[in-house]
Amino acid sequence: MYKHILIPTDGSECAAKGVDHGLSLAKALGAQVTIVTVTEPMPVAVGAPGMGFDPGLVLADYDKHAENVARSVLEGARKAAEEKGVAVETFHAPRSHPGEAIVEAAKARGCDLIVMASHGRRGVRRLLLGSQTAEVVGHSEVPVLVVR
Repeated sequence: MYKHILIPTDGSECAAKGVDHGLSLAKALGAQVTIVTVTEPMPVAVGAPGMGFDPGLVLADYDKHAENVARSVLEGARKAAEEKGVAVETFHAPRSHPGEAIVEAAKARGCDLIVMASHGRRGVRRLLLGSQTAEVVGHSEVPVLVVR
């Protein structure tokens, strides 16, 4: 049925449900797994040149921190895969918008299913907070299994 599953995670408790479900499904199907974490671009810089603010240093610090967080998130997901006996490839998509990066990763890596978690927010909360899951569902060319 499914041969290559993409599992996005941000390391949150909610995302862990998607990772667990995706790994269990992959184990049952004998599917290949790729786990991705995405870090967004640095928010618009605050400050102005000449005020002791060096955007280059702030960006370097931001990128270093994002890389460290991504490494930690992916290591946790890798350990979860090893515990289930599932071989996994991991990667970090830096300076990207999560929904777009997830859809692109599935396409670029030949995945035939995306398994991801959702907080299940509705109404105004979803509108205000946005939904990466909804964006992926709306733009993906492959099926998306949403775990709550």
